[in-house]
Order: sequence, then C-alpha cells, then structure tokens
Amino acid sequence: MLPEEHLPLELIARQQDLLGADAMAAWRRRLVESAPSTVFRVNTLQASVLSVLGGLRAAGLTPEPLSFRDDCFAVPASQRRALTESAPAAAGEVYIQNPSSMLAPMYLDPRPGEEVLDLAAAPGGKTLVMAVAMDNRGRLAAVERSRPRFFKLRANCAAQGATCVVPYLKDGARVGRLTPERFDRVLLDAPCSAEARIRADEPETYADWGMKRIKRLARLQARLLDSAIRALRPGGRLVYATCTYAPEENEAVIDAALVRWDGVLDVVPPPFEPPVTALPGITSWRGRTYRQGVNHARRIVGEGVWEGFFLAVLEKRRARDDG
Repeated sequence: MLPEEHLPLELIARQQDLLGADAMAAWRRRLVESAPSTVFRVNTLQASVLSVLGGLRAAGLTPEPLSFRDDCFAVPASQRRALTESAPAAAGEVYIQNPSSMLAPMYLDPRPGEEVLDLAAAPGGKTLVMAVAMDNRGRLAAVERSRPRFFKLRANCAAQGATCVVPYLKDGARVGRLTPERFDRVLLDAPCSAEARIRADEPETYADWGMKRIKRLARLQARLLDSAIRALRPGGRLVYATCTYAPEENEAVIDAALVRWDGVLDVVPPPFEPPVTALPGITSWRGRTYRQGVNHARRIVGEGVWEGFFLAVLEKRRARDDG
C-alpha cells in the first residue's frame, strides 16, 4: 500500500508538480514516519543552558544539541513524556517546539528595545523565541483573534517569563489600520491549510483539504499580510510564514502584496539558509507568473525532526503615499 493511497488525488498531483522527485520522496516518507526525536528550546529568560541540561540529565534524559541554535536540543521521542514531566519543564525552563518554526523569528531577527508585532501569535512558540532574542527589552505585541488560543498564548508567555510580551485579543487584519507604521519588525505566521502536517494515518489532517479551503485561506492571508505591511515602519522587516506547500497561500499571496504595494515592498534573500533541505520560491504555477523576487522565499521540505514550512523575508522601502 502506498502511503498516500487514501489522500485526495488532487493533493498528490499538486505535490508532484510542485516538489520534484527528491522532495516528493521526502514528503511521502513524512506521511508515515514520525519524527525520531522531540526538539526543545531552553528558555534562557528563566535559566541557563547548563543548569537545564544538568537537571534533565539527572532525570535520566539524554539531550543532544542541534547545531543551528545554542539553546536547542533533542531527546529521543520515547523521552518526550519524561521531558514534559521534568522539573525544568514545570519551571518554564524548556519549551517543546519544532525547529522549523524557530526559523521565522530568527529570520525576523528582533533586537532588544525594538517594537515588534506578532500578528497571529498563538500558541506563542515563535513569540517566545522573539522574547528571548529581545532579552525581554522592548515591546512585543502578540495578537490572536481566537479567544481560546489567546488564553493559551497568554498563559504560555506568563509561564515562560516573557515580560516584554503584551498579548491582544484582536483580529490581526485590523491592526495595520489601527497602528500604521508603528513597528520595527512584524511576524506573520499565517493560518493555513497545513499541508506540511498531513499524515496518512490521521484522516483528520486532510479531511477538509481542498481548493475551496485553500482559496478561502488565501483571502484571509492576503488581508493579514496587508495589515502587517501597514503596521510596519519604513525600513522595517517582515517575515511571512506558513506550514503549507500550496503556492496559492504562499507565493501568490506575496506576489499580490508586491503588486498592491508596488515600489514600497521587496522580497529579500533570507539572512541565512535553512539547515535542512529547502527549495526556492517558485515564479510560476498553474498558468500564473509571479514577480521574480518571490524566488527568495524558501519552502522547507519536512524530513527528520524538521516539519515542512514556507518562509519569506520582506522589507518596506518607504511609506506609501496613500497609506
């Protein structure tokens, strides 16, 4: 039995056209294979790396470093429960997080003292990476429109000691007009169809997949991205991210923003290449051609501990005359 036997045929055909042979093989493996390890980040707002590792090892865990961050480690998947029940976890000194999701705040590169916006923030993993980068200095506005997810975000930030975070229960699509050109940096990890998280043995991960949903989400993403651009000051940086492969939710959304904000917005190369297989953004798809700058985006192919992800770095040259 092929791993994708029960998946929608259109989904399979789209991945074949988009990913190419090698990445398609990785996608197929990801459909059936669980990550071999659980990745976590040491919360250096609360404790040192050395003290946390000492506590985990004393509890019988075997954390191993991931080279792309000094505070990032992995334990065998069989130790996940022991990790979540450990003393460092109870003290808010560790945070379980996929490494792919850490790249978006790393690409944004917020600095201490800056004013930063996380426009779709829950449950808060990326928010917390930014709070660490800012050393809890400055102001990090974390916006979430879902009430249950907002309370989860607020609780996570409190437990992790992220005092620079100010959570807001608000529709992110409205923020740009309310706070025009206020923020030095903006992160938009947009709601998406989550194609990179589909598993063949979990029908709920693909039960509602379809072009109707993709198009609906693309409209929401476009509104959120426009809000993010409005909120960004001239000279500022914006990172757009999703956990889907669909070009309609990635390159097409960015291309439409480049048209709408012509002469104001640029897609720029990432500050560093992902430490995992990543494809450049595509410049055409299903009869539509995108502006050349979208090739600076990166589509991460899920493999090993890394989930599939899409990342694009944008910079705002100047204010637009009509706001």
